[in-house]
Formats: sequence, structure tokens, C-alpha cells
Amino acid sequence: MEWRGRRQSQNIEDRRSQSGGGFGRMPGGRVVTGRTGAVGGLGAVAIIVIALFLGIDPSQLLGPGGPMDSGGSYSEPAELTQADKDAGEFVAVTLGDTEEIWTKVFAEQLNRRYTPTTLVLFKDGTQSACGGASEATGPFYCPSDKKVYLDTSFFVTLRDRLGAHGDFAAAYVVAHEVGHHVQDELGILAQANQIRSQVSETESNQISVMIELQADCLSGIWAREAHQTLGTIENGDFEEAVNAARQIGDDTLQRNAGQRPMPHTFTHGTSEQRVRWFQIGLNSGRIDNCNTFEARDL
Repeated sequence: MEWRGRRQSQNIEDRRSQSGGGFGRMPGGRVVTGRTGAVGGLGAVAIIVIALFLGIDPSQLLGPGGPMDSGGSYSEPAELTQADKDAGEFVAVTLGDTEEIWTKVFAEQLNRRYTPTTLVLFKDGTQSACGGASEATGPFYCPSDKKVYLDTSFFVTLRDRLGAHGDFAAAYVVAHEVGHHVQDELGILAQANQIRSQVSETESNQISVMIELQADCLSGIWAREAHQTLGTIENGDFEEAVNAARQIGDDTLQRNAGQRPMPHTFTHGTSEQRVRWFQIGLNSGRIDNCNTFEARDL
């Protein structure tokens, strides 16, 4: 993916040099950790696998002897390395691409105006309107403040521990989270989450899978347009995104965590499903083809 020296989005809120990353009481009284290192016995990958992809609150993984500070404590401001700066530029360029592409797609397919999301870069931990954001929670979209939250150290985990290599794999992660903002813009996210709150846990998980697979499909539309409109795609980029989708399927993550896959607990979809819906968006380029909620077969 060609990204160096290109236009960067201005909708970046960079908190990486701010004080933080300790423990703080978040809205609703939940105390969360900003560092996975504070969780006894569980490494960062295990936390990310369980908390991010299996839909478990990371605070549930804090041992009874784990540190808690209801008043909040903060570390010194973080110093950004060159790798941090490069990652920030990469994310800003990728976000800029999503803005250009979704503005075009909304106008052409929906005759609507697209309002971009803001992406918050943080290091170790920060606060969101949806609760605590940390390395353990992984990247996520918060509909309450319409912002994407991302600790770019996740890209290292994605590459080195989850087996998803290449800059386009990282771009796919950004595009997937922006896909949730697209759902929010279309009113899909609010409706789906309202229904989730009224049904059983198993049914709620199934709706969550539909939400996530649709975001994968929308990220496929972004990838197609990046190739056709922006001309920034290099050989092997699509394969990197497909591999990333495959590596973060619920079944693959559960197997890699030493568990037997349990479909009723899936919240993001299997590897095969994630790849399939990314490719549906990639091949069609149409938002109306991403309707996972009415699909006969996910």
C-alpha cells in the first residue's frame, strides 16, 4: 500500500503523549486497567484474543490480587518513538482514504453526505464515552462519541502474534472500525444494538456477528475503491487483508487460545465468514450487497 507522503486526515485526536495509562474509574463506575502488564499471568495476546474478539469485558480478567485504583493514577507523558510517529502517519493517511472513499460512495450510491469519524490514537490507555480503552480492549468504535479508538501497538500484535503481516492488514483493521461508523451513519448500529438488548445472549451474539461481518464487507468496498479510485494498492495487498480477516475469525482465535471453538459464543464470525464478506464487498463495491441481516447464509 502506497501511503508515505500522502494526504493525512485532520480528524485525528492524538493522545499518545498525554499522561495516562494507569488505572481510572470510567463512566458507570467500572474500573479498568490501562496496561495489560498489570494483569497477572496473562500476556497481551491472550487478553486481546479474549477481550477483543470473544466479547469478554477485560476487567473480568483482573485477578483478585490485581491492582485497582478507584481514584485513578497516571504515568508520565509517553515519549513517541519513530515507529510510533510512522504508525500515526500511516493511520492518518488510511483514515484520509476512508474519508475520500466513503464521501464518494455515499454520494453515488445513497445520494447522501458522509460525516467522517474521529480516530483517537492512544498509548497504553485512555477514556472513551463507551468506557476504558486500553491495549487489552484492542481497536474499537464507540457510537456514543462517534470515535474510533486505536493503540497502534495492536499492529505489532497483529503481525507478530496473530500472523497477519503487511501494512494493508493494518489498514484493514482501520477500515473495519470505520465500517462501524458507516453503520452508525446509516442508523444500522443503533437498531441492531437495541434488538441485542432485548434478546438472549446467544441471539445477541448472532446479531453481533452480523454487525461485524457487515463491517468486514464495508471494508471490502473501501479496498476496492482504494484500488480503482486512489490507485494506492500494491501487489499482495488484498491477500494481506484476506489473511488478516482469516487470522481473527472467532474459531481460529479460540483454537489458538487452546480452546475448542464454541459457535454460540462467537461475536465476530468464523474465519471463513470474515473472508467471505470482505470479498463480497471487494468484488461488488455495493453497500446493498453487504446486508448480512437478511442473508440466507452468513
